Amino acid sequence: MSLNKKIINLAVPSIVSNITVPLLGLCDVVVMGHVGGARHIGAIAVGSMIFNVMYWLFGFLRMGTSGLTAQAFGGRRLQVAATMLRRGLLVALSVGLLIVLLQWPLRRLMFFLMQLTPEVAPLCASYYNICIWGAPAMLGLYVLMGWLIGMQNTRIPMLLAIGQNVVNISLSLVLVIGFGMEIRGVALGTMVAQWSTFLAGIALILRYYGRLLRRHPSRWRELRLGLARFFSINLDIFLRTVCLVAVNLYFTSAGAMQGAEILAANTLLLQFFMFFSYVMDGFAFAAEALAGRYLGANNQSMLKRTIRYVFGWGVIVATLFTLVYEFGGTTILRLLTTDADVVHTATGFMWWAVAVPFAGMAAFVWDGIFIGTLKTRGMLISCLVAALCFFLVYWWLFPVMQNHALWLAFIIYLLARGLVQTFISFRPFP
Repeated sequence: MSLNKKIINLAVPSIVSNITVPLLGLCDVVVMGHVGGARHIGAIAVGSMIFNVMYWLFGFLRMGTSGLTAQAFGGRRLQVAATMLRRGLLVALSVGLLIVLLQWPLRRLMFFLMQLTPEVAPLCASYYNICIWGAPAMLGLYVLMGWLIGMQNTRIPMLLAIGQNVVNISLSLVLVIGFGMEIRGVALGTMVAQWSTFLAGIALILRYYGRLLRRHPSRWRELRLGLARFFSINLDIFLRTVCLVAVNLYFTSAGAMQGAEILAANTLLLQFFMFFSYVMDGFAFAAEALAGRYLGANNQSMLKRTIRYVFGWGVIVATLFTLVYEFGGTTILRLLTTDADVVHTATGFMWWAVAVPFAGMAAFVWDGIFIGTLKTRGMLISCLVAALCFFLVYWWLFPVMQNHALWLAFIIYLLARGLVQTFISFRPFP
């Protein structure tokens, strides 16, 4: 199989999986929008954001597992690959259980930070109190997804993502409309979808990889000895994610401080970044799997070819998105909202959205390569530098450029991530 075909075979299912992710939150909002009021929609939005941020911070469970497994797969170290799955699940389920045990202080902290109104707080609490029980399943799913990507399999993650949406949408509709459970029905549908998908993932892994796992059992000593490296790699990814979350949350906050219309315009334009990220992440996942595989096999020539080829696909994707945004950006805005004033305001900043694909392409590709080759310290350094650039540019130029300063800071942040990673990549891969 040609390298381009391998990249596409890994990227396309990942892209489909990525596209299904926002449907989970959208489904909850749509259901509440038809049977509840503004309070219900607000509670769902806040509750979803709380869990999105929480789970995003634990995304290292997927990325760390993916890189380590891909290298073990490439080096035909199947014992290590089997141990990685068990070790990752042990950590994920332990952390998930800890979150469940600490749910009450966590809830108080989150609600304090969100400054919830008395109308929304009780409804959000109902949503939180049910969804929190899905934490072990969600973190376990991160490990399953990372392990499967490392094993060069992105089709099962795609099926799991689609299945999770089907269960969530179907059950939420039945519980809300059929049984009148309102926000509790949405939360229960989400939580059951998480657990059923996790259990389905375990069943599929046993179905297709059961023989490998039985041939390579893992003793407690093997699980314990690798924990230090596992946490060292994942600490870098965790801190890097904190930088990402800080920039994204501050971007929204800075827009809100400029008024509702600017906030709405920025929110719409950020969807252009999200659309691009869904596709580029698919190629980043392909880069994770293949870069880790060829590094594990000590095949430097194929590793370098993988980097060139994935960057080639990145240029193609960035070009297509740039053209679509340049010539169809206003049309997309009108599809996202019927508010003419918001569309007019957003159009004034549209050229920043057009710049996003080429500004961010290298960062996405290098992230995948660095995860696969376990250059996690480089990812952390690049995000720290980029986040620093973001805040400095915004605070320096905001008095003169207003919202344009926010978008310029965001574009520089994306460029800085890619440029710093390019510089780090000149160092030989381990």
